[in-house]
Amino acid sequence: MNRATLEKDPREVASMFDGVAKRYDITNTVLSFGQDRNWRNATREALALRPGERVLDLAAGTGVSTVELRRSGAWCVATDFSKGMLKVGRTRRVPMVAGDAMALPYGDGMFDAVTISFGLRNVADTDVALAEMARVTKPGGRLVVSEFSTPVFGPFRTVYMEYLMKALPAVATAVSSNPDAYVYLAESIRDWPDQAALANRIEKAGWGAVEWRNLTGGITALHRAVKN
Repeated sequence: MNRATLEKDPREVASMFDGVAKRYDITNTVLSFGQDRNWRNATREALALRPGERVLDLAAGTGVSTVELRRSGAWCVATDFSKGMLKVGRTRRVPMVAGDAMALPYGDGMFDAVTISFGLRNVADTDVALAEMARVTKPGGRLVVSEFSTPVFGPFRTVYMEYLMKALPAVATAVSSNPDAYVYLAESIRDWPDQAALANRIEKAGWGAVEWRNLTGGITALHRAVKN
């Protein structure tokens, strides 16, 4: 089975996600102890979507997150560079487009809001992806990045890192179609910048009013910003 390296070659990452697509959603629910549903709901609320707005859901995978966003009444399109993930989610009634976060297949200023959940850390060049998201967003439009982050309470952070590097791959062996991929996913979370560092990168990519909110003690953080 395939797993990517932290160099994040796009072909390796896409192939790895193709390999986990079939059981990706159930695996996420198991590994997060059901918190993935709460994180999706929090992302939708943070975007403050209105009926009729156009929303890009990037790194949407099988479209579970897009379906959640559509509850707002907005028009939502799922975009992911793993065709295997999009294929698994094809029965969901949302438009789906294969696309690379570093070269989005959309014109300038097309969207009122853009979001990416648990996918930004898998992009080869984070800064290019953030700038691309700004390009396709209208002035004054919103960005929400939902991503694994750094727990703020020291003892909890230690326990979490132990789970991440030891227990997570073991649990994935029981439920995932490609357990080796979750070794990479654990490593990519450990390697990811903390809340303040990510906020700084978002700001440098052309976004303003950057702020974040921790979820589940900082296991996940929602970064919200506005297009300058």
